[in-house]
Amino acid sequence: MQRPTRQRAAIADAFASQGRPLSPQEVLEIAGAALPALGIATVYRNLKSMTEEGLLRVVTLPGGLPLYEPATHDHHHHFQCNSCRRVFDIQACPGDLKGMAPPGFLVEGHEITLYGQCEDCRSGAGPAA
Repeated sequence: MQRPTRQRAAIADAFASQGRPLSPQEVLEIAGAALPALGIATVYRNLKSMTEEGLLRVVTLPGGLPLYEPATHDHHHHFQCNSCRRVFDIQACPGDLKGMAPPGFLVEGHEITLYGQCEDCRSGAGPAA
């Protein structure tokens, strides 16, 4: 485990303040507000080490860049805004989807992503970081 640094604390605070998966660029923008000297290389280095330590996990959506979220989240799904491209957690889950698989197939897990417009984009307010 790496020693605590101001950069690492600012990155952890970025996730805590947003409560949704973040891209490295979003982490830089949010954490950089508290720590202006923070650079993208430092963000990537910390995201990598925090993922290796089991503090963060990677969220990969089709056609998108990897996002990161706290690894403490229970099983959940995601909503991606088609306008601002931000991703939000959805806590609901339809449950056991084994009946949807073709006969003889074994379902070992599932991920569901909904797409549409977030509340900010629908209201015309735009994303709020």
